[in-house]
Amino acid sequence: MMERLWGDNYFNAATKKWTNKGTHEGKQLERAFNQFILDPIFKIFSAVMNFKKDEGKEGKQLLKAVMRTFLPAADSLLEMMILHLPSPVTAQKYRSETLYEGPPDDEAAIGIRDCDPKGPLMLYVSKMVPTSDKGRFYAFGRVFSGTVKSGIKVRIQGPNYTPGKKEDLFVKAIQRTVLMMGGKVEPIDDMPAGNIVGLVGIDQFLLKSGTLTTLETAHNMKVMKFSVSPVVTRSVQVKNAQDLPKLVEGLKRLSKSDPCVLTSTNDSGEHVVAGAGELHLEICLKDLEEDHAGVPLIFSDPVVQYRETVGGKSSITALSKSPNKHNRLYMVAEPMDEELAKTIEDGKVSPRDDFKARARVLADDFGWDVTDARKIWCFGPDGNGANLLVDQSKAVQYLNEIKDSVVSGFQWATREGPVAEEPMRGVRWNILDVTLHADAIHRGGGQIIPTARRVLYAAALLAEPALQEPVFLVEIQVPESAMGGVYGVLTRRRGHVFNEEQRPGTPLFTIKAYLPIMESFGFNADLRQATSGQAFPQMVFDHWQLLPGGSPLDKTSKVGQIVETMRKRKGIKVEVPDVSNYYDKL
Repeated sequence: MMERLWGDNYFNAATKKWTNKGTHEGKQLERAFNQFILDPIFKIFSAVMNFKKDEGKEGKQLLKAVMRTFLPAADSLLEMMILHLPSPVTAQKYRSETLYEGPPDDEAAIGIRDCDPKGPLMLYVSKMVPTSDKGRFYAFGRVFSGTVKSGIKVRIQGPNYTPGKKEDLFVKAIQRTVLMMGGKVEPIDDMPAGNIVGLVGIDQFLLKSGTLTTLETAHNMKVMKFSVSPVVTRSVQVKNAQDLPKLVEGLKRLSKSDPCVLTSTNDSGEHVVAGAGELHLEICLKDLEEDHAGVPLIFSDPVVQYRETVGGKSSITALSKSPNKHNRLYMVAEPMDEELAKTIEDGKVSPRDDFKARARVLADDFGWDVTDARKIWCFGPDGNGANLLVDQSKAVQYLNEIKDSVVSGFQWATREGPVAEEPMRGVRWNILDVTLHADAIHRGGGQIIPTARRVLYAAALLAEPALQEPVFLVEIQVPESAMGGVYGVLTRRRGHVFNEEQRPGTPLFTIKAYLPIMESFGFNADLRQATSGQAFPQMVFDHWQLLPGGSPLDKTSKVGQIVETMRKRKGIKVEVPDVSNYYDKL
């Protein structure tokens, strides 16, 4: 083979050069040359030349065939999994505590721990995979305990399911179970614990993920946490008004198929898609237009999602009276420790924790008063966000009767803050006092919910309101000669380099920096231009930081102008409402 490729003379001369240094040494060198150079090259060329099914391929397809033969990644990956990953039977023994939300000694937890195919069914659906039948999805997940079969009735518990209640719970039969292998789908009768499976017929009962079980007392499997957050948004509208139903249906499908996408509709009727970054959002919108909706669409420019917060404690106690003037709520707002906000977002402190254990963590790690920590009413928004409502009132009659109404007002207020109707983050509200009418008919939800929202807004506006912006962690590989261009681009875009180190054995440097997502649009193109294409950036959402540039209540400040732009875009009154709109005088 080598003689045919390079010619007899060249091959003979090369061999003689290696073998003319003496018999023993020459043979060793020849053996090494054959083993490490000629044999691998011979194998590659012979494989490529003899690969009959790739004959006639050109361009990219031919290159793929060569690289697939040269670097058989599939074989290597499979071998690595077999050699290094523990089997489900071994892994679930020590992972069961982190997988299951319920007590570690109930029937479901024992089944998961033992990976028992005869135990109660515990299956976690991690994502929805689109099928060839448009609009339908396979529920793709893993069996941790029991055996899933076609036709069995299961409890479908969504992420908001609470044991003992019927919210986010459906009892339905599985139509079919399928084995998903790459691009192929094969029907299968049943699937025991430890395996991955696709389920048909339950996609309309789950949005993105959930727990399937046959045990009535089972808790949920823990919801997956992603290292990214949907912080870049774009609004979507149809070119032809008659296609609007197709867009709405397409948005539902997109939300199901990608676990990191959020879709919503504003009060103004604007459809909004939120993704992890500019590129992720671009791919999602392409899928939406071409696959999920199948109609021509118009997209707005990318917009960053902010979070509203407070910078200090409320200057005075906020008071709001109910519409009938018979009920009064007194509250103050104060900023929460950033570390606590991160801990809540990471799921290490959650509303599902035992309240005494949670109080001990808050007291020991974050300096809370134990009494306050035991009287947290709720987290928000959506029942699990990084805002807290704490009851500090003393001896209030009928307080428990209005708790649900106040919590509903709290969720409403934290989902749409007072400054720009953005979600709130890192705020703690304390209920100081409540005055209620003795007659239950005068303290119903219609009286309490709007009052709770108004007093929450008033307390936040009295506590130095501020905006937080999302920040990317950027990791850039770049040769030393092009580092000046990287620093120039980052400086222009409010980037902050915090680490720079050389990769051992290479001329490349790794630069780590924080880059506000608001400044990240067009960053890749700008960086390529400044470094002649020598820099390779990777970006991932890292944290939230206070947006510098003044108060959001000051129209002339930079933050005030951003707030004004957001309010215009959302179609709401441009001026931020004054605190007097929410605060009632005694």
